[in-house]
Amino acid sequence: MNGKVYLVGAGPGSKDLLTLRALEVIKQADVILYDDLIGEVAEILQETKAELISVGKRRGAHKFEQDEINKMLLEYAKAGKTVVRLKGGDPFVFGRGGEEAEFLKKNGVAFEYVPGISSAIAVPGKVGIPLTHRNYDPALIFITGQESKERLNWKALAQLNATIVVLMGLSNIEKICSALIENGKDPETPVAVIEKGFSPDERVVVGKLKDVAEKVKSMSVSPPAVIVIGGVVELKDP
Repeated sequence: MNGKVYLVGAGPGSKDLLTLRALEVIKQADVILYDDLIGEVAEILQETKAELISVGKRRGAHKFEQDEINKMLLEYAKAGKTVVRLKGGDPFVFGRGGEEAEFLKKNGVAFEYVPGISSAIAVPGKVGIPLTHRNYDPALIFITGQESKERLNWKALAQLNATIVVLMGLSNIEKICSALIENGKDPETPVAVIEKGFSPDERVVVGKLKDVAEKVKSMSVSPPAVIVIGGVVELKDP
């Protein structure tokens, strides 16, 4: 009899923001395949009896390729195990959870999606940046800073009255800012780069579209970081 896979979001890294459902399935798991960016939730894993397998993927340093992770999920499920695939933030927000769900469905493996609080929303809010506000842009867009293919329509993106949130974009921040300016976005648009949100090393760099990349470089900001582009950055806590 096949087991079941749970695609679980660990949230932005603070263990008290882990959902009750996520905690429940973690405690029931036989095997937990977890990513690097789970913060304090890693402490909870140490209290379980599950087999723990670190499968984190960071830029330029993949412990396992996605195909290998898929294969492990399948093999453990076929062996009748209860498997938790634990990801930082939410599995379906640039977390490859959709790819894993597609793979499991194709191979006849039962799975359940357990949402997590996405860092795209929680990290800006933590530092006083509400992503929506009636006095600012009426739309909100999430983009990845690491496209597998060049598909973003920068001209359309630059011309929208929208707050733009970029995940995994720190290494490409100069390219992102330049593309937006070249396609008509005001160079004076406020930008916040929030480094290591919900950690003791949290830091915020605020600038303009025209200069924030240089500020980030001069201050040696490192991943993970959430980038917010738009007028709502003006509402940031002092």
